[in-house]
Amino acid sequence: MRTPAGKQCTFYYEDFNRGREIQRCDLANAVGQAADWQVSLCAKCPVPRLQLANACKHMVIHGQIKRGFLGINKQMSIHCTCLKSLKDVAEPEIGCGQCHADNPVLKALLGE
Repeated sequence: MRTPAGKQCTFYYEDFNRGREIQRCDLANAVGQAADWQVSLCAKCPVPRLQLANACKHMVIHGQIKRGFLGINKQMSIHCTCLKSLKDVAEPEIGCGQCHADNPVLKALLGE
């Protein structure tokens, strides 16, 4: 779904049908931070950019809302893990490296 910041994110949900005013982030809800989440966090959230760069089905995104100095400047902090290699992903935009070997398009380009 498209966020108020204009980016596509699978964790964002909104419903304004027939007087409803529901806006939520399922990534924040998963860790019990639904009360801390605000729509303004979508503007700087790294998740839509990450999902656009890497669509690996084995990568799981974990998020947490971090507070800045004196409790202001909240932002979404993420880390990713790979279900195939069972490791933390250091660079989520690229991936863990093991899942690339299974991609048939990359195998064709490399001539394997």
